[in-house]
Amino acid sequence: MSSWTTTLKTPVRAIALMASVVAAASAVQAQTKTIYIGMNGGNMERTYSQFVFPAFEKANNVKVVVVPGTSTDILAKAQASKDKAQMQVMTLDDGVMYRAISMGLCEKLKPAAGYSEIPDIAKIKDSAIGLSMGLTGLAYNTKMFADKGWAAPTSWNDLADPKLKGKVVVQSMPASSFGLHAFLMFNRIKGGNEKNVDPAFKAWPTTIGPNVIEYIPNSSKVVEMMQAGDAAIFPYTLTQAELMKSKGIPMEYVAPKEGAVVLMTAMCVLNNNAESELAQKLVEYLVSPEAQALAMENGSYNPVNPKTKLQGKPAEEQNKMNAILKNAVAVDWDVVNADRPEWNKRWNRTVER
Repeated sequence: MSSWTTTLKTPVRAIALMASVVAAASAVQAQTKTIYIGMNGGNMERTYSQFVFPAFEKANNVKVVVVPGTSTDILAKAQASKDKAQMQVMTLDDGVMYRAISMGLCEKLKPAAGYSEIPDIAKIKDSAIGLSMGLTGLAYNTKMFADKGWAAPTSWNDLADPKLKGKVVVQSMPASSFGLHAFLMFNRIKGGNEKNVDPAFKAWPTTIGPNVIEYIPNSSKVVEMMQAGDAAIFPYTLTQAELMKSKGIPMEYVAPKEGAVVLMTAMCVLNNNAESELAQKLVEYLVSPEAQALAMENGSYNPVNPKTKLQGKPAEEQNKMNAILKNAVAVDWDVVNADRPEWNKRWNRTVER
């Protein structure tokens, strides 16, 4: 064989080898699946996409893509495609999750060893489990309170303090868990309960109502209003307050003496989705101590798994959460969801107008 022939065949072999490598890589890439999870955008989407999902993606050769939106947005999307789910997993506020389960949108969670570590308060009807734990209380503008010489709030009833006229911001009760929690806790102070909300509806327009500068659809506008000097106090969560404080916002969270309200973000696997097995694995991973620690350390999402190991500032925040939880109030969502459409109409007719 001449040297010319050998020289000719060498690049041919190299090209053939390169082609086989490219084909193999393409085959591996083709096997990578994509699953979709509905959750809040902004900080939550950033935290989970950048820090929490990658370990699961690598271990399972899958790409997890966030479908961003509020709980009501995600629920509407799930309902619109209930016969052929376009998302595999969705995360919702606990109250909205109860509705989703009653609508038949969630499949039952398969038994998993890690679920035994999760407390019962973070499990919903065998079909959903907590992703992160929140507590609705009151947040206040520390700069404004200091400038005015006001003492820090201690009670849900402080929303009705006459000195705060035109300085209270409340998230609209029909659209927000924050607003609903404030309404229900004020109702308890007035002698009512979830089965009887007449006390709050009768008292609100002449007590808290005159203090409210605006009923907003969600909490995204709160900080802007606070910085403009319009908002002195508002229903908020410990998680969000700590996040805003870390950014230099003059805000402090208070757990009212009547109790903060449990506001859990829960997750479920959607019925009729094409990747049920992967979706079940994702939910199990997201409540693992490892995933819960990543969410807390990088986004201040308080864990539901008590075996989550934290250090430094995240550990301090979790200890504060655990202390408040001892006196926290859980809403009876089955009762609330049954009557809420009528409450919403009454609210729009008599309160927000």
